[in-house]
Amino acid sequence: MKRREFMKVAAAGAAATAVASPAIAQSAPEIKWRLTSSFPKSLDTIYGAAEVFSKAVSEATDGKFQIQVFAAGEIVPALQAADAVQNNTVECCHTAPYYYVGKDPTFAFGTAVPFGLNSRQQNAWFYHGGGMDLMNEFFKKYNIYSLPGGNTGTQMGGWFRKELKGPQDLNGLKMRIGGLAGRVLQKLGSVPQQIAGGDIYPALEKGTIDAAEWVGPYDDEKLGFNKVAPFYYYPGWWEGGAALHFFINTAKWAELPKSYQSIVKSAAGLANVDMQAKYDALNPAAIKRLAQGGAQLRPFSAEIMDACLKASVELYAEISKENADFKKVHDAYMGFRNDEYLWFQISEFTYDNYMIRSRAKG
Repeated sequence: MKRREFMKVAAAGAAATAVASPAIAQSAPEIKWRLTSSFPKSLDTIYGAAEVFSKAVSEATDGKFQIQVFAAGEIVPALQAADAVQNNTVECCHTAPYYYVGKDPTFAFGTAVPFGLNSRQQNAWFYHGGGMDLMNEFFKKYNIYSLPGGNTGTQMGGWFRKELKGPQDLNGLKMRIGGLAGRVLQKLGSVPQQIAGGDIYPALEKGTIDAAEWVGPYDDEKLGFNKVAPFYYYPGWWEGGAALHFFINTAKWAELPKSYQSIVKSAAGLANVDMQAKYDALNPAAIKRLAQGGAQLRPFSAEIMDACLKASVELYAEISKENADFKKVHDAYMGFRNDEYLWFQISEFTYDNYMIRSRAKG
């Protein structure tokens, strides 16, 4: 090749590079977001899901997309995380959607509803049953785009200062409880309280409340509830699988390059799986320690469970009459639940029941 021709080719290559470099830079821009959590740092499993998410996003973008995580109260209070995203005070948050049932009871389906899906069934509904499409159609009204970001599994029923012998003992009971379960218990005479995780212990200790539910053995032990309320009930019928979510401001989500959106979805999926796995790994040892320390484990009686189920069905019917969004999601959700339990009755329940009985036999 003659020198003049070589120079022409080299110049053309340099020009192409000059055009391509800005395009690549634009497709992988440097972005910094803030994420406010609804949880304190001391609850490493539930708070930690946001850190897992943030780290995964950073690593997948070679540090170009940074999401700084703030604990509850550092930017806004725990129960105002969704408002901060809606108003674009922060780009995203990690929270439990059912904290916001005061805005609209439809939010509850993002976390858990009484006698609803367990965690595996929820993931099936979110990812392959149309659940996330339905929820994001609803969340859009609040400038929110949502991704599942963790699950606790079936929760415990909470700590009670006095033993429950029947549904009548729920009458007048002041209980910290989240989501629609509070409205269910109201039908049975209870007085529900919405209190952030870090504020539950002093309220229980002072007798401001008579009972409190949070998550399960690992977190509850950290918060010290066993020191002020001896009776530990199960199961948490209002949270067969409590899902956490990453709420992202819709405008900020739309601004992200498609590659970054894909990375965020993958990172949220990792956090979703990791939280459940961590709770399942840590709860067995924690429940042993609590029992050895004097916690009195009690199952809710069949009479209490039946009364609460009846009240739940009544509540869903009442809300559905006046709230079209709720009815739309409720009908899809409950139809999915019924089919799921048909399958789980054959598979999971039969296997788990046999293994539990085999363990008991030694």
